[in-house]
Amino acid sequence: MPNRNTDALFQLICSLEKSEKRHFKLYIKRSSAKEDLKIIQLFDAMDSMDDYDEKILLKKLPFVTKPQLANLKTHLYKQLLASLRLLKRAENIDLQLTEHLDDARLLYNKGLKLQSLKILEKAKEIAKTNHKFNFLAQVISLEKKIETLHITRSSTERTLALTEEALQISNHINRVTRLSNLALLLYRWYIKNGHARNDEDSKDLDKFFKDQLPKDISSIKEFYELLYLYQSYCWYAFIRQDFIQYYRYSQKWIDLFDADPFMISVETGHYVKGMHNLLNAHFDLRNFPQFQNTLHKFEEFAKSTAANQHDNFRVHTFIYIASAKVNWHLMLGTFKEGLALVPEIEEKLDEYAQYIDGHRILVFNYKIATLYFGSGDYSTSIDYLQKIINGEADLRIDLQCYARLLHLMAHYELGNFTIIESLMKSVYRYMARMKNLTVVEEEMFRFLRSSFKVSARQLKPEFEKFLQNIKHLERSRFETRSFAYMDVISWLESKVYSKPLSTIINNKYLESKRKV
Repeated sequence: MPNRNTDALFQLICSLEKSEKRHFKLYIKRSSAKEDLKIIQLFDAMDSMDDYDEKILLKKLPFVTKPQLANLKTHLYKQLLASLRLLKRAENIDLQLTEHLDDARLLYNKGLKLQSLKILEKAKEIAKTNHKFNFLAQVISLEKKIETLHITRSSTERTLALTEEALQISNHINRVTRLSNLALLLYRWYIKNGHARNDEDSKDLDKFFKDQLPKDISSIKEFYELLYLYQSYCWYAFIRQDFIQYYRYSQKWIDLFDADPFMISVETGHYVKGMHNLLNAHFDLRNFPQFQNTLHKFEEFAKSTAANQHDNFRVHTFIYIASAKVNWHLMLGTFKEGLALVPEIEEKLDEYAQYIDGHRILVFNYKIATLYFGSGDYSTSIDYLQKIINGEADLRIDLQCYARLLHLMAHYELGNFTIIESLMKSVYRYMARMKNLTVVEEEMFRFLRSSFKVSARQLKPEFEKFLQNIKHLERSRFETRSFAYMDVISWLESKVYSKPLSTIINNKYLESKRKV
């Protein structure tokens, strides 16, 4: 079966821009053996395919046998990377530093020690300017090797400074490693579990965070140490649903780049992620004006050279901006207007399929399902929720639970009472097994059970009772999660006041504007 996602070489060729394809052919033809001309034919054959199919590929290349194809593909893959490295080195600091380090090693191996040290000194300055301390460690390691094994006539002060510098960099790398590990493990915790569900989760998280956090954080001043420190606090606060602290550290994350704008082009991926987190913080706190300002700033950045330098940056910038635009409509209750974004989002998700992980697709499906639910198209909402329910069961347990709950509510709205009772038992068992039942969910199941016993005329007082039972929980930290995933309060108010859900949410937005 043709599958464009199973062949690494095909994926690489599909990712190439026109300028990169042109450069590759010039690179090969400039100094190539006869064998290399075969890889151009292989390249052209694969470039013309919509999906990778080895049988079709072999028909296009009659001079290649199946056993030869694997070796030819490996050769082409290596040559493509070599061509890209040559083309992209001027715009990538890491590639430049690697090249300098390679040159210094080659010169040293030729016995040209002083020339090697001169290049290392240049590499050291570039690394310091760009806060690339891991490269500095490699540079200093080679410098120390040369100074130790050979007479270079360096001053004793220089060798002493070299040892001090090595110690400082080693300490810095150790702190960055610990902080980046902490940020990564917290992110892993969230992807797996979502928000903290109860006191037990919160206590475990607190202990883990405090045990892993370096003791001397007050002395942290360097860019990467601060970056990973702010990231760690962001994830810690977000998982605990402390949205004020989440906002505070998301803003510090972006302020770090604003204070040193040059680093935006050096660490574009971290800047993009920081903007995404800041937008999410504004969304969680319903900071409407700040959300608009940040989104505008992000959209302007999306047009910049840095944002379009790599496929990763371009794709993730699109994902986060699209997600923010959907969130804006969810905040305003303009669900039908939000649905106008869906065709373009789905088209781009299909175009960028090989770059996007399952978690992103999961989140988009839930957001789109919520737009359809809010607009009153419950059947289409169910279709999108089914994609989550039938998808990866071990990814984002919290989202899996709320997808099932929203799925149940959509069937309730459609009046599918013949299946609701069995569906309700299934959802309740699932959420209980996943330890994802809060007071809000318990009240919802209680309401649904009792609603079967009353007539349509008596239903309104039941809605009022349900609303009264959960309204006070809006400020409860462990109940906040329920309201973040689905606006149950507004849904109930729409039933009590006999108004569309979109009207209820939009009125809240207009009220917040009057208060500003």
